[in-house]
Amino acid sequence: MSEVGPGQNFDQNIAAVQSIRAIPTILNIVCRTTGMRFAAVARVTDQRWIACSVQDDIAFGLKPGGELKVEDTICHEIRQSGTAVIIDNVSEDPVYSGHHTPRIFGLQSYISMPIRLEDGSFFGTLCAIDPEPHRLNTPEIIEMFEMFADVVGYHLSAIDRISATAAELIAERKVAALREQFIAVLGHDLRNPLTAIGGGANLLRKEPLSERGERIVDMMHGSVRRMASLIDDVLDFARGRLGGGFTLNREPSVDLHALLDQIVTELRIGAPGHEITTDFVSLSAVDCDASRMGQLASNLLGNAITHGDPGEPIHIHAGCASKDFVLWVANGGSKIPPEALDRLFRPFFRGEVRPSQLGLGLGLHIASEIANAHGGSLTVASSDEETRFTFRLPLAPSG
Repeated sequence: MSEVGPGQNFDQNIAAVQSIRAIPTILNIVCRTTGMRFAAVARVTDQRWIACSVQDDIAFGLKPGGELKVEDTICHEIRQSGTAVIIDNVSEDPVYSGHHTPRIFGLQSYISMPIRLEDGSFFGTLCAIDPEPHRLNTPEIIEMFEMFADVVGYHLSAIDRISATAAELIAERKVAALREQFIAVLGHDLRNPLTAIGGGANLLRKEPLSERGERIVDMMHGSVRRMASLIDDVLDFARGRLGGGFTLNREPSVDLHALLDQIVTELRIGAPGHEITTDFVSLSAVDCDASRMGQLASNLLGNAITHGDPGEPIHIHAGCASKDFVLWVANGGSKIPPEALDRLFRPFFRGEVRPSQLGLGLGLHIASEIANAHGGSLTVASSDEETRFTFRLPLAPSG
């Protein structure tokens, strides 16, 4: 049987039992009903027996916080067996007449019921003793003790839940503060020096430069763009995971044709060695967040550039068909293994990448989150001929 885990703080155990206002009444009822003159709720472990609440009418001398040697008690055996022990008259009992515990404490009648928490773990016992014999082994008294032990266990479990909730609330507040600091660092403290580097590179472009100097400035601009993209990805991931999800600024009639043309133009400039073909048809106004849609398309194209065969063209299609807006990006290259398909949209998953391939593995995850935030879906299909990512967004009914 399992022990109480965090409850090894015995001061907390005693305080918890003391805070249950019903326990003094329970102990009083136990004594009045049975005729016993000592009753207690005890915390029992494999090494300690500690009184948590006591009614003592025989001057036994034990108060809350007082201890007995656990090996001197019958509660030690109850902890091991998980079953109650009931003795009407020690001198006549076939099992306990020669037991050391009655001899040590001079008792003749004894009853002890295990107290379990809601998860089944053992807390201790509800017990009563008396130096005189008493008739205890009756259905009524046993049921009473079982009920009271259940009541005590229920209240202790409720206290544990409240304590755990309070601890979680404190932890959540700390996480919230850390989250705000983290997002602030990403959104401000990292962007500021990056902006300064980009501005410096722009100023250098206006100066007379050698051919080598121009190449270095171009490399600086490329590095700034990549770093800005990485910051955007991590910032979106942090907001999505720590800040409650993606927020959208939807507009009822976004011109997707112009938006996608701009995205493709920028990526053609950034990846001049890759051919990108477009097929934008029947692009009516779509209710969406223009910035996020551009980010989704850019992430899918960027993924195709990174992982596709550089010798084969990348195709992007967008159009409104039937009741959906559909955008897909396809590229040639090796087939994605089936075991990797299920993990593509997980954060930080990069699959097999070449040393020259950059990124944190957040692009597809963020694209998927953008699709979900719009109420759409992002799926992937991969064969020996092509890998295709398809975004599908149901269109709002017209007028």
